[in-house]
Amino acid sequence: SGQSGRASGVNLFEQQGTGELRGRAPLAARMRPTTLEEFFGQEHLVGPGRVLRGCIDGDRVPSMILWGPPGSGKTTLALLIAGITEAHFEPISAVAAGVADLRRVIAEARARLDMERRPTILFIDEIHRFSKSQQDVVLPHVESGLVTLIGATTENPSFEVIGPLLSRTQVYTLKPLTNSQVASILKRAADDPDRGLGTLDTHFDDDAKRSLVAFSGGDARVALNALEMSVAAAEPDEDGVRHVTLEIVQETIQRRSPRYDKGGDAHYDTISAFIKSVRGSDPDAGVYWLARMIEAGEDPMFIARRIVILAAEDIGLADPQALAVAVAAQQAVHFVGMPEGRIPLAEATVYLATAPKSNSAYLAIDEALKDAGKTPSEPVPMHLRNPVTGLMKSEGYGEGYRYSHDYENHFSPMQNLPEKLAGRRYYKPSDQGAERDAARRHAARWGTGTDRPTGQQPQT
Repeated sequence: SGQSGRASGVNLFEQQGTGELRGRAPLAARMRPTTLEEFFGQEHLVGPGRVLRGCIDGDRVPSMILWGPPGSGKTTLALLIAGITEAHFEPISAVAAGVADLRRVIAEARARLDMERRPTILFIDEIHRFSKSQQDVVLPHVESGLVTLIGATTENPSFEVIGPLLSRTQVYTLKPLTNSQVASILKRAADDPDRGLGTLDTHFDDDAKRSLVAFSGGDARVALNALEMSVAAAEPDEDGVRHVTLEIVQETIQRRSPRYDKGGDAHYDTISAFIKSVRGSDPDAGVYWLARMIEAGEDPMFIARRIVILAAEDIGLADPQALAVAVAAQQAVHFVGMPEGRIPLAEATVYLATAPKSNSAYLAIDEALKDAGKTPSEPVPMHLRNPVTGLMKSEGYGEGYRYSHDYENHFSPMQNLPEKLAGRRYYKPSDQGAERDAARRHAARWGTGTDRPTGQQPQT
């Protein structure tokens, strides 16, 4: 079984065309690994003893979403899985494929299973570009096991993949390659005489190597493309040696369009600068970093999502209207599109930056989650249980419950937490903005310390 799978893997790569790989194809395509031993990075997924590695070696590959930045190896890993397993590999791109293509692939997969007893791996590159209706076409066949789905995306699957499909797949997060891994990839490409540049007599200055690695931002494809262009730009001397200097590398890099990978370092650094500027109540810096993202072609819906999170996390109850403004901006951008969408994004940015700040709700839920994780079996207090049946009522369900609206100011204190957590305070209101009023109401009802009512049953 294993030998047969590996043979089919060799055939897969041969089908890409030996002449193409060694001839006109870009260096990044020629150097694509053909075995897991050649695969750099992602040891947390495919290193020895890891679960995914065991699934691949054992030909028990689950449906999965590979989520990671560009150049981290998503497509390569999918190809390697196809080469190692015995499944038929059917790749499609979400950019070009439609519902008709999906239905054709599904029909062929069913026929293949019936006639050859051979399963199908359906690889969907950039799956985040598929609409909900397109993802719905795939869903029942992933659920039935007719196809094993491998989706690749640079975007957060939680936002871009429909919930039912996401629940039927394993999400594996790929990390950007480290500088040492990129350096190893470049060295292998420079030395390889068959697929790489090893037939050329090339000398690299140390600072040129460092510049190539730094420029890549953890993206192997970017690094290999820059390497290939730098070597091509270096004219051979009288001895035929191509001397790649820092100046040549920098000139090559400058000839490229400004780089802003939506899953790379620029993406994360810029959104971080934006968030921290708004949190720091600096509308000028917030608008500037917003403009940088828009100018670079960042997905406006990604920006809008971050603004919504900002409103809840950092403005919170100091200005509850902030969340409404943020959600309205997200809806406006979705409705009008770009470039007009820049205006509601800027409006929300300025509003959030100038609003009072409070993270009390954010801290409250995180503290509560810690306790919830430690006390998953704590019983619900009897007075909070609903006595739906006579038996439940006889068992004490609902006994001692106080209906708030029957009391003065529509409030009567009760111990509403599990007994083990009696007295715990998660919500600690700030004194900022609108939350000052909430803090006064809260203190009037529950006090300012840990003086929540305790005891197994409240008094009736």
